[in-house]
Amino acid sequence: MLIGEFEHSLDAKGRLIMPAKLKSAIGDRFIVTKGLDGCLFAFSQEEWKNFEEKLKALPLSNRNSREFTRFFLSGATECEIDKQGRFLIPNNLRESAELKKEAVIIGVGTRIEIWDKEKWNAYNSTENISVEDIAENMTMLGI
Repeated sequence: MLIGEFEHSLDAKGRLIMPAKLKSAIGDRFIVTKGLDGCLFAFSQEEWKNFEEKLKALPLSNRNSREFTRFFLSGATECEIDKQGRFLIPNNLRESAELKKEAVIIGVGTRIEIWDKEKWNAYNSTENISVEDIAENMTMLGI
């Protein structure tokens, strides 16, 4: 399971260090794509195959399904961790997530999210996230 929060800097070429605790779970080769809420998603090869199967099952006749599939697949790229533990985030994905110099990598169960540090801090602030709202939503989801 992918869990935890880690801060790292992108180098001048757009490479980011994969935290060792996440590397063992995601593997040396994984898929990075545009994510939701302004971040990037990274999936292990196995989780990406599961995700792709779900996308294939969506009805082609449904416009929302086509847009959803297009959004995730058009920017997807396979990344590989180098000998220094870094991986390259392509420019189009860095721009999509507005990644600057500092990044936050978080494990969220079956995937990793990669955030610009300022965006993560704003998203994760007490003004944006209410523990009471989260608790109420968990009840609605049956948790």
